[in-house]
Amino acid sequence: MLRGWVCAAITLPRLMPAFVFNRRLRVRLLGVAALCVALGACVSVEVPPLPAGDLPAHWRNAPALGAAPDLTGWWTHFDDPTLDTLVAAALRDNPGVQQARLKVRAARALEDAAMTALKPQLAFKTLEQPNPENTASYFQAGFDASWELGLFGRAGATRHLARADAGAAAAELADARVSLVAEVVREYLGLRAAQRSAALLDAAAQAAQRKAALLKVRERLQLASGLEVAQAAATAATAQARLADPRAAVAQHAQALALLLGKSEPERAWLASAPVPSVTATRIVSVPADLLRTRPDIRYAEAQVVKAAGALGIARADLYPRLALGSSLTFAALVTGHTHLGDVNNSFSIGPIVNIPLFDWGQRRAVRSAREDQLQAAVLAYREAVLKGAAEVETALAALHAAGQRARSTTRAAAAAQRGVVLSGQLQHLGQADGFAVADAQLAATASELDRVHARLAQDLAYVALYKALGGAPLPAPDADTASRSTRP
Repeated sequence: MLRGWVCAAITLPRLMPAFVFNRRLRVRLLGVAALCVALGACVSVEVPPLPAGDLPAHWRNAPALGAAPDLTGWWTHFDDPTLDTLVAAALRDNPGVQQARLKVRAARALEDAAMTALKPQLAFKTLEQPNPENTASYFQAGFDASWELGLFGRAGATRHLARADAGAAAAELADARVSLVAEVVREYLGLRAAQRSAALLDAAAQAAQRKAALLKVRERLQLASGLEVAQAAATAATAQARLADPRAAVAQHAQALALLLGKSEPERAWLASAPVPSVTATRIVSVPADLLRTRPDIRYAEAQVVKAAGALGIARADLYPRLALGSSLTFAALVTGHTHLGDVNNSFSIGPIVNIPLFDWGQRRAVRSAREDQLQAAVLAYREAVLKGAAEVETALAALHAAGQRARSTTRAAAAAQRGVVLSGQLQHLGQADGFAVADAQLAATASELDRVHARLAQDLAYVALYKALGGAPLPAPDADTASRSTRP
């Protein structure tokens, strides 16, 4: 590409003693500067309006249940101090969140540094060149100053790019925090549910063994056949074998929790049995437009739109001359005999520096066209992220509603089965039922309770999925470098 470099040495003398300017020349320079500013305003690229009209006014699958949700502390509704402690520790110690936090700090630093490129720059340099005989040397030292004006939209585009990178890093940090909180709650719920399942299956295995023992007694009394005894023994062995799955799940969930908290192994306190936390369904009062503020992927897509607008602004600015102000103050002297310093000469120059692109086979225009298409694609990606976010929330709401219905049904079934255990015990006390009826009632109650535990776990996991889809996570500390900045101009 051919470029025309026009500097003050060509258009005006750079050596201007005592800052004496011709008045007519100054008027011309001011006119040129005003023209450049006007042209710069004409070619600047603004961030296009982002579409949000695809969202419905209200959630279709949001029944009125309970209190309003809290996106910044939704897991506290489980009312489990251990869970609260684990979430706080994970947000502090998780390696992924720590990496995202450092990336935000780096992006903030680069954002501030990017804007300094359009501020006045000052440098000092020296030059020493000996002659071929090495009997003398030429020594030069001086200051160089430059100030690129950032015209034709270049300054605004540079600002867009810097803010977009910082905004994208902040969105990635928010996404890491949202995912981390959801995963910690999921693993903790899975751990407690597996512990409860193991206890229930152990009780079922014991009841099956008692039934098998009673059948052996009846076999000796010739009141039961060998087939019935064999079937009862097989049932007891199967019940004992089913204990392996929840015990393995306990170890898996505990190890997953340790990984989320940045630990190599789980703590022993986690392995101690504890009640399964549960939460009542909450009423969703946020409207779909709230997604634009809470979901990290939508915030990231918005930052990409700003970045694409900045890239287009740079591409358009490259079609026009780059203007800067330059100045230098130089001192030079001839050093002979390595010690004798000759007369010191100095020079001062100041003037505009113009970089005019002349011919590049259409490369700059092709880049501009590509950046325009990329901006349109970024806007469409933002719209897609909005639609995807709304769909995920609607799906999660529907799943939570269905899981709640199942949980209520299994709760009623478990209560009825427990009443059967009580009644069978009373009948046995009155001599109207034997141990087989009691064992069968206990097995039925255990199976119903196991179904209830699984149904409540599914409801709680649907609750977690809903708040993850809503972008629920705790707010960063006020003094941290994680506070999000707006990516809009």
